[in-house]
Amino acid sequence: MALAVGDQAPDFALRDQHGRTVRLSDFKGARNVVLLFFPFAFTGVCTGELCALRDELPAFQNDDVQLLAVSNDSMHTQRVFSDQEGLEYPLLSDFWPHGEVSRAYGVFAEDKGCAVRGTFVIDKEGVVRWTVVNGLPDARDLNDYVKALEAL
Repeated sequence: MALAVGDQAPDFALRDQHGRTVRLSDFKGARNVVLLFFPFAFTGVCTGELCALRDELPAFQNDDVQLLAVSNDSMHTQRVFSDQEGLEYPLLSDFWPHGEVSRAYGVFAEDKGCAVRGTFVIDKEGVVRWTVVNGLPDARDLNDYVKALEAL
């Protein structure tokens, strides 16, 4: 079961597409976080969602908000994907131990071997303030993220 509003978001340390370690706790007290899990790089719906975020990036990555996108792809796959699509925000690899962070957030689909489309808006104190979880084929609405951030 996915984390719910009011839950403390589990801390994690994952490598981004450039090999840098990113921790949720790096943003505690400083920025709200939009934590977005996606199934796989280079797939149609995922590419569409992540490029839509790229096109609206100032709403999701600024002095008050940090966007973090997580999949179970390798760091190297994330790098090629981010370069190809011009994604300049952190793409984090939950590759090994496979799906450990996705499982901690309750969005890992054991039968598929990947995360489903889960998004968590986490406040500066590390508390989940909004969430949505969609199945693999169902894209999320970015406007819902904006509304959730405005409510913080």
